Amino acid sequence: MTDRIVGVILAGGLATRMGGGDKCLKELGDGTTLLDIVISRVNGQVDDLALNANGNSDRFSHFNLPVLPDAIEGYAGPLAGILAGLTWAEERGATHVLSVAGDTPFFPLNLAEQLTQNGSIEGLSIAASSDNDGKLWRQPTFGLWPVALKDDLRRALTEDGIRKIVVWTNKHGAGQAFFESDDGLDPFFNVNTPDDLDRARQIARQRDMV
Repeated sequence: MTDRIVGVILAGGLATRMGGGDKCLKELGDGTTLLDIVISRVNGQVDDLALNANGNSDRFSHFNLPVLPDAIEGYAGPLAGILAGLTWAEERGATHVLSVAGDTPFFPLNLAEQLTQNGSIEGLSIAASSDNDGKLWRQPTFGLWPVALKDDLRRALTEDGIRKIVVWTNKHGAGQAFFESDDGLDPFFNVNTPDDLDRARQIARQRDMV
C-alpha cells in the first residue's frame, strides 16, 4: 500500500504567554497571518489538510479547512490534536498524519520527506534541530504519525494519562529527522510571546514572505 499522508495544523492550545486567543491568527504583515504562512508551507507536502482547534470554528471559515476539535476534553495538549487528526485521516483512507504547529511559520519545506525517510519500523518519526550552542532539541509537534497507532494513542491519553508527546513516542521507538538552522534561525522557531511575534514579523519581511 502506498503511503498517503494528510496534514494537521495544531492550533488547539490556550496561548497563555500571548495573552490568550488564537496565536495562528496573529498577522505578520499586509494581512498575512501565521496560519496563512503555515498553510502555504505544508500544502505541497500532504494530500489533504485540516486544522486542529477548539471552540467555535467559524473564526477559521475563510481558510476552507476542516476544523477538528481535540479528541478528548480538557485541553490535554497536542497529543489530543494528533489523535483527532489520526481519526480524521483514517476516515479518508490515509496511512499517516503530518503534524505541524500553527505558531511556527518557518518550518522546512522538506519536512514530510525527511520524516518519512527517518521513520521507525512503524513509520513514526519526529523532528529535531539544534540551537546556536549545538544542543539538540526535539520538536515533537512536528511529526509523522501512523494511523495504525491511533487506538494505542487513545489508550495512552484516556487510560494511562500520558500528555507529553515524547513519553509516547519514546515508547514506540520513534525515528528522528534532524534539520539544520536556516541562516542562523532554528527552522522551528515558534511564536510564544509578543516579542517572538515582533521577531517573526521582521524575519518574514526579510524573506519576502509578506
